[in-house]
Amino acid sequence: MTIPQQPEHPGHGQQAGGPQAGQPNQPGQPGAQEGLDLSAVRGHGASAASAPGGAAQSSEAPGPNQVEVPALAFEVNEQTFESAARLSMELPVVLVLYSGQQPESQKILPVMQKVIEDQAGRAVLGLVDVATSPAIQQAFQVQALPTVVAVIKGQPVPLFQGMQPEAQIRQLFDQIAQAASQAGLHKTAWVKGAPGQQGPRHPEALEALEAGDLDRAEQVYKNALAESPADDEAKAGIARVGLLRRTRDKDLAAVRQAAADNPSSVDAAIDCADLDVAGGHVEDAFTRLITLIGTTAGDDREKLRVHLLDLFDAVGAEDARVVKARGRLMRALF
Repeated sequence: MTIPQQPEHPGHGQQAGGPQAGQPNQPGQPGAQEGLDLSAVRGHGASAASAPGGAAQSSEAPGPNQVEVPALAFEVNEQTFESAARLSMELPVVLVLYSGQQPESQKILPVMQKVIEDQAGRAVLGLVDVATSPAIQQAFQVQALPTVVAVIKGQPVPLFQGMQPEAQIRQLFDQIAQAASQAGLHKTAWVKGAPGQQGPRHPEALEALEAGDLDRAEQVYKNALAESPADDEAKAGIARVGLLRRTRDKDLAAVRQAAADNPSSVDAAIDCADLDVAGGHVEDAFTRLITLIGTTAGDDREKLRVHLLDLFDAVGAEDARVVKARGRLMRALF
């Protein structure tokens, strides 16, 4: 059994230069693995087709973009650490280091397990009892418990020590998902034998959409999101309702002509991009806005960026076109 050693970069461990107990690493500061910018545009969850309860679930077999795991949360010890490290080459593995001999350090466990169940399989949770696996504690140079570390492609990304509010932990998971995407990891977890998805998660919203009642559909999605902030289908639903609302009374020919006549107009570009997405010309819409972002600044650039992120939500965060466009957006911005 080989425990990977911590990279020899200052601040990447939990000693001096690492986060203080109870404080999360700030993206871009020492502690975040080099090459993984956790301050990047946040991912907004899996596509609406993701199964409820976390992982993509089925009683058959994993798909081409899925990785079979024993569970969303599982124990990791010195004998199974290498398997967890290999798994991190396909999707993020978030390790929670605690001690079975310190009850205070165990209070984070139910919070982390609750959050991981809402991640649509974008990451899995490894539970490490350092009382029985001291070599893992030594490898990560852990000085305080609990300590939470993401492992992406075999590289550790220290996140925080001590207790953190659930909302802040959820934000970190969004950033982990985006960092994983930037690192080329696009697979999700699949739990063998779990029940398959039983239809859409919000049938009332779909019924409202079919009836043309956008207000009722939006309210259903908002209610769902208030109850479960990590409900990616509800997030996508709200974005799609907004897209329908913006485009249903627009004249396609007139919008395209306005964009052609005023190629530097932010509003004209946004209107045209909306209609392109609604009509299935997703890549054209993304290209239009990203190109204009590269030539604008200030409030205009921010307006374009925010609108593009909304369109990413509407299309679906795991859609290959969105993943590709996110990379292009980052290059245009920086």
